[in-house]
Amino acid sequence: MSQTLEPEDTFSRSFDLKIPAQNLAQEFGYNFESQSLQLPKYKGELNYIQQTQEQIQEILPCLNLDSDRTKREFLVAPIIRDLICYTHTQIRIEYKIKVSDRLQGIINYFIESPNFSIISFAKGENLEGGVNQLITQLIALDQWENTPASDRLFGAVTTGSVWQFGLLHRQTKLIQQDLNLYRVPNDFETVMRILVEVTMEKRGINNVC
Repeated sequence: MSQTLEPEDTFSRSFDLKIPAQNLAQEFGYNFESQSLQLPKYKGELNYIQQTQEQIQEILPCLNLDSDRTKREFLVAPIIRDLICYTHTQIRIEYKIKVSDRLQGIINYFIESPNFSIISFAKGENLEGGVNQLITQLIALDQWENTPASDRLFGAVTTGSVWQFGLLHRQTKLIQQDLNLYRVPNDFETVMRILVEVTMEKRGINNVC
């Protein structure tokens, strides 16, 4: 018997669901593939790259990263803060949406860019569960009446120290998972440049602080 989502399941339920990402996407009528993606990166100057990266490197030895709250406050929050500063884009934290009984819940970081980008936090270093959660969130955004008519929706899943990106092609209903993993603080600049470029896509970046 196949394992399916029940109507009462939410984004957080999909995190704990023991089902391959491809099967989960197919439950909603979407295709899924994993491959190494060439994600766009912002090529201009970002004033705080070195400063923020050095701050993270300095405090890491003093942190106990067993706590999800610690990882969110000291590893994810600096990235969100700098992203807001660079792009002047509104980011909603713990944002609730409901598309249907099967697609509802909380998006950890909702970026109101032209692509409606999202960042999903993977609890307990469970990146696989975080990918499943991201899949259902991207599908929800694709079907949400408030989503603008963009061709692609971008998303990222992070444990705080590891980042992985994905995107949903809306016309073909294809979800792609990037096989590349980016680690913070070593790959901090790459993560930042991807997030800035995706957030500012179709707008152009004119003001950074």
